[in-house]
Amino acid sequence: MDLKQIFSVSLILFSVIDILGALPIIIKLKADGKQIEPLKVTLVSGSIMIGFLFAGEGILSLLSLDVQSFALAGAIVLFLIGIEMILGIVLFKDTGMNDKPSVVPLAFPLIAGAGTMTTLISIKTTFEVINIVIGIVLNLVFIFFTLRISGWLQRQLGEGGTNIIRKVFGVILLAISIKLFKTNFPG
Repeated sequence: MDLKQIFSVSLILFSVIDILGALPIIIKLKADGKQIEPLKVTLVSGSIMIGFLFAGEGILSLLSLDVQSFALAGAIVLFLIGIEMILGIVLFKDTGMNDKPSVVPLAFPLIAGAGTMTTLISIKTTFEVINIVIGIVLNLVFIFFTLRISGWLQRQLGEGGTNIIRKVFGVILLAISIKLFKTNFPG
């Protein structure tokens, strides 16, 4: 166990997961009457991340996919979510079957999406697995508490503040998606 590696992994994952950037989406889901279960989101996200840390490359290989293709697909999804946030439009149709969006879209693709999964595969080459697991757990604790206080944050921001944050983070999400695209586009 190396504290410097744990700190580095935690910061890398914190910036990629960007739970604070997902707050506008969380607040919108709550405003639409959706029930969010913080513990379920945290556990599902953690399971996806830990699972992908250990089996991700194998799963992609089994499906004849490479990490770059996976990252490009994730970049497109993040791009579309960013467009929704900025323009206030709906691209992903709500089928009415998802009154508890704890798995989709929160756990996946927002928290444990393509960017997070690609990052986990990448940092395995630099950091010890135990330090990565600890970094994941530290991020999951932060995610859990952020989800728990999201209602309080919504009340503090109000509708105007929420709209401003949604648009700002929509642009940030677009920038992250374009960076993922540029990094993983062949050529």
